[in-house]
Amino acid sequence: MAQPITLQLPPRDPKRELVERLEQAPAEHAAALLDGYELLQQLYEHGVFTLIRGGLGATDKLVDAASSGANSTEAIRAIRNAIILSKMLGSIDPDFLQGVSTAVGETFGSVKSVPANPPSMLALVTGFASRDLRRSIALVNTFLKRFAYQLKIRSNADMND
Repeated sequence: MAQPITLQLPPRDPKRELVERLEQAPAEHAAALLDGYELLQQLYEHGVFTLIRGGLGATDKLVDAASSGANSTEAIRAIRNAIILSKMLGSIDPDFLQGVSTAVGETFGSVKSVPANPPSMLALVTGFASRDLRRSIALVNTFLKRFAYQLKIRSNADMND
């Protein structure tokens, strides 16, 4: 009958393996080490390490200053407004916003293209015959109605508080 082969593995010494890897590292990574040393020297010459040491030493003061600044009414409003603005921008269809951007660029892009004299009343009235103008007026009108409704809701909520 066959006899099992016994496998004798030498005990593993992780510390010795790390020392061997460390001894081989300069030869294997010479270019990277030289670049690293050069970067460290430049950081030292520009005072970055001194700045970091000073920042670490004054961590408590920096945290106190940041927290007191963030605790102000203005900072809280700014953070809330930034969140609301990001939600608003996220809700706008990118194609629509691209159209707005193009229209703004074409309208206000060159100050030289703005006529020096205002259009006549007849030119303004005949402009209402344009479907595009009526469409944009309807869009602005819808926005203003919804905005007025939001103002009314806010006003009623303030009265109830």
